Amino acid sequence: MEYSINCSRKETERSYAMVKFNLKRLKAERVAQGMTQADIAKKLGMTRVSYAKRENGDINISVDEFAKILTALGYDKNKMPIFFEIDVPENERKG
Repeated sequence: MEYSINCSRKETERSYAMVKFNLKRLKAERVAQGMTQADIAKKLGMTRVSYAKRENGDINISVDEFAKILTALGYDKNKMPIFFEIDVPENERKG
């Protein structure tokens, strides 16, 4: 017995959206809390320069560092999603 499946092109294509960490939001939340880079760095046990490199995207922020940053900002894990954005590929965006 032979089976065939008829699929339109749309059904067979896969769309991939990427989730990106929003560094601008990180800075905005720090500033909104009235904290300097030096304040956060001290709470994280690193130099201001080391923290600045992370906030500016020169060095990736590890999951552990992100958890510590949330704590330093006074946020719990429920605030985590505000730091991420979904990047939909251009060909998938509605015009």
